[in-house]
Formats: sequence, structure tokens, C-alpha cells
Amino acid sequence: RTSLLMKLLNKNLMAGSPASVDSKRKLWLTAVISVFLSVFLTSPVMAQKAGNSDKESDRKTKQTVAMSQPIYEALLEIQELIEADDFITAQTKITELQGKKKKMSPYESAQIWNISGYNYYLQEKYPEAISSYENVLKQPELPEALQQSTLKTLAQLHFTVEDFQKALDTIKRLMAVVTEPAADIFMLEGQAYFSMGMYEEAIEPITTAIDMYREQGRVPKENWLLLLRVCYWELKDFPNMLIVLEELVEAYPKDTYILTLAGVHSELGDTKKQLALTEALYEKGYIDGKTHAVNLANLYLLHGIPYKAAKVLEKELAAKSIPSDVRNLRLLSQAWYSAREDEKAIPPLLLAAKEGDDGELYIRLAQSYINLEKWSEAAAAAKKGLDVGGIKRVDTANVMYGMALFNQKKLEQARRAFQAAGRDKRSQRTAQQWIKYVDSEIRRRDTLEQKLPEMQARDIDEILKANTDALQ
Repeated sequence: RTSLLMKLLNKNLMAGSPASVDSKRKLWLTAVISVFLSVFLTSPVMAQKAGNSDKESDRKTKQTVAMSQPIYEALLEIQELIEADDFITAQTKITELQGKKKKMSPYESAQIWNISGYNYYLQEKYPEAISSYENVLKQPELPEALQQSTLKTLAQLHFTVEDFQKALDTIKRLMAVVTEPAADIFMLEGQAYFSMGMYEEAIEPITTAIDMYREQGRVPKENWLLLLRVCYWELKDFPNMLIVLEELVEAYPKDTYILTLAGVHSELGDTKKQLALTEALYEKGYIDGKTHAVNLANLYLLHGIPYKAAKVLEKELAAKSIPSDVRNLRLLSQAWYSAREDEKAIPPLLLAAKEGDDGELYIRLAQSYINLEKWSEAAAAAKKGLDVGGIKRVDTANVMYGMALFNQKKLEQARRAFQAAGRDKRSQRTAQQWIKYVDSEIRRRDTLEQKLPEMQARDIDEILKANTDALQ
């Protein structure tokens, strides 16, 4: 997960990582304009006008950035070839230009290496592009703007080839030559640390960049806040992650951020807020039941709202958004049972019991039947559960089985079930009480069913005669 996230962030959060030649041109347009604007400003005509200055320092600077007419025209020709996607011819022209015997100024050499790097970049020949930009930086007395833009470009190229350590080193070089680094430079530093899994180190430059935006009265960029959020997530720093998420929700309201906010409340143990946020998103249709219905149902059950849990599960099962598997059917049955809707609890539990190989499900089914005083069904379910096995409390199951049998007047069978339950010390006292009661019912039944012995006719006659004699 972290590796994939890094790749996505390196693609989406970092300027200079386009997906096609056309998009690359768009992202690099500013850099290209900057390069060729400097070419135009230092053409022979402009250099001549500038040469009228009396200050030695100005003459030195302008002499450094001066460009001859042939070099200037050659660069324009190469630019046109690149824009026409004729990269091979463009590179040939660059090589020819670099091989000329005429000595070029450092600035001219820098611009030739610059356009070479750009040409390689559009061909996705990143090592060659990196080498070209390194050669730009090797030229002495470079204008500050060109030096900074080249270092920034070089850092982005190292990101592209996933050499994050070199990217970080290049950013450090950039920050060393910039008097007051801009926010985006701090963000590049933070991205480099993040890409190397150094989340604690990444937080300081990222927060610095965000704070700089806030101080300017600007809303921090969404991707910057997202990167900071992920850093806190990786460090399990949920309180700070919560602060970032709240800012994201306020500045860039999206249901995914609200849902993540609910998850953070869960991590912090505040499941009431988690429920409130998840419920609101579900009811407004911002999240689908396929992904979140079961989670919402569990939250309802956790907070003692089983009826709502059952309704959500019933709705999503009917819509086939969630599978009718043992897990979900059992959860639905539990919700209805907790809501004291035993009739509704039975069908899903019966399905779950038939699909699964778990005696515990049959025992739960037996309990629902007992609540409804359906003794025959309860006894059958309890017996099935005992036969299937996998029951946590066999003694309790036997007590339930005995109760169901007792209420069907199957006293001897019930007595055996209670005897089985009594073998477990946890149910010994309950079992003994039931056995005592069953025994009293057996005696009572036997007394009521007892019949007088049949007498022979002669015996009856003798009794009648004796009574007559006594009367006389």
C-alpha cells in the first residue's frame, strides 16, 4: 500500500512528471519560455544596448550572458525541430553546435546543454537528460535564475527515475543558492523525504510550505495537505491527522475526506462521531452500500441501535449490494434479535446455518425459537447444533435443548439433556435445579396417570354382599 501510494504521489504531486509528450510540453512551457526569453534578451542587439552601461559589474554580468547571432539562430532552429517532434535531427544539430571549434561563452554552452536536456526529456531518455542538466550547472558564472531553474528541473528528473536520495541532494543544493526558498521548494524536500519513507523528516518542510501559504493569505494546496495527512497516518499520529483532515474538509469538501475523518475518529476511540459522519454520508447517498453498509450496521449495533442496523443490511442485501453470505446473514439476524424481532431474526439465521458448518448458528436459532415458544423447532435446532459441533458453551446448549424438550412434556429426554449440561461446573447448579423440577413433574405425571387394578366379578359380588350385610 505504501509503495503504491508513493508512486501515485510522485506522479501527481510533483511537477515535471507528465504522462505524455503533449502534457510534458505543457508542464515545461514555463521553463522553455524562460530559456528562450533569456536568449532574446541577450541577442546581439540587446547586448550591444546593454554595453553602454558605465558600471563594471553590469558589464561583467552582461558579458557573461551575451549570446552571438549564430548561436542564437542555431538554438531557434533546434527549438523548431523539437516542436516538430524531430528529436533525432535536433540532437544531431546540438552535437554539431557543441563540436564547433569557436570558443563559446559559458552562458552559450549552458543554453545548448539546457535545450539538449529538454530534447532528451521529451524522449523519456532521463539519464541523458540528467547528464545534460548537470553540464548546465558546470558552466561558470551562470545567471541565478538559470541556476535555480536547472536545479529544480534536475531534482524533478531524479524523482522521475525514483532516485529520491539524489533528488533530495539536488534540492539541498537548490536551497543553498536561494536566499529565501519558495514554498514549492520546501514541498519538493518534503516529497523526497516522504518517498524514502522518512515521514518524520518530511513533516517539517511540508508544514513550512503550508504555513508560508497561510501567511500569504492563500489556501494550502490540496495535494500538500494530502501528503501531510499520509505522513501522519504512517506515523499513527491520529490527533494531527485529524487537524489536517478537518482543514481538507473545510477547504476541499469531499465525501472521501469526510469518510476518512470518520475513520480517524474511530482510531481515536470516538465512535459516536464516526457513526454520525458515516450515517450522514450514507443517507445522502455520498457513499455506496457495497463498501460501507456492513461497517455502518456494526456501528449501529455498537451504539445500541439494532433496528437501524437491520434495516440497512436488509436494504443492501435486497439490492444485492452486499453478498448474502454467512457473515452478513448472521449479522442481519443478530440485528433483528437485538431489536427483539425474533420472527425476523429466524429466516436469515436459518439460511446462514444451512450454508455454514457452524453449530453455534443452530444454537442461536434455537434461542430465537425459544423466545417465540416454538418448542419443537427449538429442540430440533439445539440438537442439530450439538450434532454439528463447534459450540462455545456445550453446557448452555444442553440447557436450551432440555428446556425445549421439557416444554414438549418429553421429561425423560429433558432430564438426560440437563444431566449432560451438569457435567460442566458452569451449569451444574442450573442443571440440578432443572433435574429436581423435572423429577417432580415425572412423579406428578405418574401419580395422575396411575389406575386402580381391575377386579374379578366374584370379588365385586362379595364386596356388595358385605356392604348389604353391614347395612342390615
